Amino acid sequence: MAAEIIDGKAFAAGLRSRVAAGVAALKEAHGLVPGLAVVLVGEDPASQVYVRNKGRQTLECGMQSFEHRLPADAAETEILDIVARLNADPQVHGILVQLPLPAHVDAGKVINAIDPAKDVDGFHISNAGLLATGQKAMVPCTPLGCLMMLRDRLGSLSGKHAVVIGRSNIVGKPMAALLLRESCTVTIVHSRTVGIEALCRQADILVAAVGRPEMVTADWVKPGATVIDVGINRIDAGEGRTRLVGDVAFASVSAVAGALSPVPGGVGPMTIACLLANTLTACARVHGLPEPEGLAV
Repeated sequence: MAAEIIDGKAFAAGLRSRVAAGVAALKEAHGLVPGLAVVLVGEDPASQVYVRNKGRQTLECGMQSFEHRLPADAAETEILDIVARLNADPQVHGILVQLPLPAHVDAGKVINAIDPAKDVDGFHISNAGLLATGQKAMVPCTPLGCLMMLRDRLGSLSGKHAVVIGRSNIVGKPMAALLLRESCTVTIVHSRTVGIEALCRQADILVAAVGRPEMVTADWVKPGATVIDVGINRIDAGEGRTRLVGDVAFASVSAVAGALSPVPGGVGPMTIACLLANTLTACARVHGLPEPEGLAV
């Protein structure tokens, strides 16, 4: 039997609808409009598309959208000055500095200059520490989206064995922290792990976030497991064309897994939707208002 397909596109559309309803309610009850500011440095084509989609979806949800675009050779001090101004701007509730930044810019320094309360990407060291210690934090968008889809599919995650492939600060580590909060038993595997296939086969929940095209094959997957594919890899499709694939070999794994998120159309759409949810949550928190239900953890 083929795996159930976890439709991230449909789930994200529903989440954006809930965010839009929350924005409308906040506006009506308190006269507040959440604002999201994006800082883009350079001309990276993928980043340009991503920022454009963020701006469009921000406006569609009824929020304010602010964009600051700088050339690739912009000085680090110029970027830090913009972040400082956004920190002080009461109309801005969420700040996102689009990564990657040019090589001459210290990305960690820029990210940690963002007010943690406005850090809707959840990358600030304060938010990372709060999440790791089980406290209220701004949670990185991709892991948050993965968790929402897992809860929707499985209900309670308590007691399940979750294996996370990848140890990045953006996905792997926060994903593991979120799964621990759900009372999963969590294993993190990575490029230096011995016996990685056998460890993955133990997983009730397998999250692949390693950035290697179709690395996870059917013999890595426990029959009936729920598999979340975070990878987005562009590979050669012949005749000068390319196509997107995940970290999971979709065709083979779908014959073994109980449920599987596709690429594209799985985790990807959830990332921007969770960014909007985080912005609404940040606005509610800074004004001491009740947080909209189901948008944060």
